[in-house]
Amino acid sequence: MNLYIPAGALGIVLVVKLPSLVRRRHSPVVRSVNAVIFLQASAFFFSAPPTIGFVNELTGVCNFSVALVYCILCAYACASRVLMENWREDVEVLPHTRRRVRRWIWGHGVAISLLIGCFLLGEAPVERQSDFETYYANTPFMREMVLLCLFAVTGAAAAAAVACWKWARDLRREWSERRTPAGGLLRFGLTVLAVGFLTNVTYGAAKLAAVVAAWGGRDWEPLNRAAMSFASLGTLLVAAGFLIPIVGPWLAAEVFGPLRTLQALGPLRRTIRGTGAPHDRMRLPTPWSAGPGRRLTDRMTDIHDRMLELGAYCSDDVRAHAYAEARRGGATEAESVAAGLAAMFRAAADARARGVPADKEQGVTAVRALRAAEAEYRDLLVAVSRALGSVAVPSPSTMKRGDGTE
Repeated sequence: MNLYIPAGALGIVLVVKLPSLVRRRHSPVVRSVNAVIFLQASAFFFSAPPTIGFVNELTGVCNFSVALVYCILCAYACASRVLMENWREDVEVLPHTRRRVRRWIWGHGVAISLLIGCFLLGEAPVERQSDFETYYANTPFMREMVLLCLFAVTGAAAAAAVACWKWARDLRREWSERRTPAGGLLRFGLTVLAVGFLTNVTYGAAKLAAVVAAWGGRDWEPLNRAAMSFASLGTLLVAAGFLIPIVGPWLAAEVFGPLRTLQALGPLRRTIRGTGAPHDRMRLPTPWSAGPGRRLTDRMTDIHDRMLELGAYCSDDVRAHAYAEARRGGATEAESVAAGLAAMFRAAADARARGVPADKEQGVTAVRALRAAEAEYRDLLVAVSRALGSVAVPSPSTMKRGDGTE
């Protein structure tokens, strides 16, 4: 896989999270998350063969880019450990969390110093852009540098995967007691993160296996090359895991919510736009580029306008009778109000289609009932639209029997 692809994906995540970094720059969690994303994106960018060749040529040191990538990977491992410490703890309140964070930083700082020392003491005269680990597996100091980096990265990924998995499990236990969209998205994002970090563990294990095989004189270079595919896949999963809790609420509120409401309003719109409706009124068309929110606003405006046109044909007696029947059938107050209005609109649309003269007095009373219901019940039109599929228009004789009259 082209290593610039995961680097670009992580760059997109970093840009999305940049506003929160500016707003909450003093938060250890926010800083840790952005550090993990930035360092992982940098590792992929500097691991790409074109970048490797450019860095080596720029510095004039053969395989200098390998030492740079290893230092970045070690810093990424440190950032992952620090993130796991900060994510579920408040470092402003718990001093022992701050102490653990400082120990991880100092420990990985020493590891980076050892990496640099191994590179300076060892010899790597031949530039290797893709098989450095196996080519120098038996070279003094280069061997230790490779092992140190792989152990740090694999251990950090395993710890991050366990932490994410435990947190997702805790949220799953709370899910039955308190269901919230944000909690569900966070749980899903943590699960994706855990899978992504586990994939990075596979990357480290594959690299280590190829190195150990090289010690015995076996050529497992195909496994070493395949490890980069695991790393790329893990990075894309990690990027998605970080994005889901951030972008998910916006998508639910601005895209999927309006689309579901638009679909739910379909039966009501088709009913009130039935035959007999005036076709000469002016209506501003919705632009083709409009988003779901704009389309929902235009749809609601159109429905309200058409309800006013249909108001003269509405019968409050039909509404009251359907409401009473729904209540006698065990429906809730809100369901009964929606059923009454649904029956009223269906009867009004039928009357207009048949050319029945409008009863303005009944229409005024019915419109008042509609306005009162809209003020009291949220998402009333959606409930009315859904009720249209189950209500029946009562006949005059049925209404008389229901009223107790002959």
